[in-house]
Amino acid sequence: MRRAVFLDRDGVLNRVVVRNGKPYPPETIEEFEILPGVAEALRALSRAGFLLIVATNQPDVASGKQRREVVEAMHTKLRAELPLDDIKVCYELDGPTSTCYKPKPGMLLEASREREIDLTRSYMVGDRWRDVGAGRRAGCVTIFIDRGYTEPLVETPDETCADLTQAADFILKHSSAVNPS
Repeated sequence: MRRAVFLDRDGVLNRVVVRNGKPYPPETIEEFEILPGVAEALRALSRAGFLLIVATNQPDVASGKQRREVVEAMHTKLRAELPLDDIKVCYELDGPTSTCYKPKPGMLLEASREREIDLTRSYMVGDRWRDVGAGRRAGCVTIFIDRGYTEPLVETPDETCADLTQAADFILKHSSAVNPS
């Protein structure tokens, strides 16, 4: 079974727009900017044998605030510039019928089935409590990227880091001790 690092998109891989202490995804491809250090961090994780899988909620498509083709163009840019193995997207709104909207672990469980991933030897990296919740429910080690948002962190992560570079360093240092191959 393989190991993976699951990555939230907005605020982890790309810059977000923060309004009143809350993060929002970029609205246009022109606003979509990959954060400094992300490519290097992902290359290091890939070299260490981790699958790199994005797991992102994009409910603005279901609510009509965003067009699906714009989100897909952003993902085309991610695939072109970063060593990603897959991008899982939940276009649904949060609610009882959704199986994929984080903190539900649906995207992680689906990737695990498709790619034979050992979730207990894998990591979930995100900048919001929903990411931590999805990782915890899937059985992953969870890493919270603290961007200083004002929303409460209602799930407790295994580790807190300032950015993806620091998270990758943590994973590389601790993966063999915590989750041996």
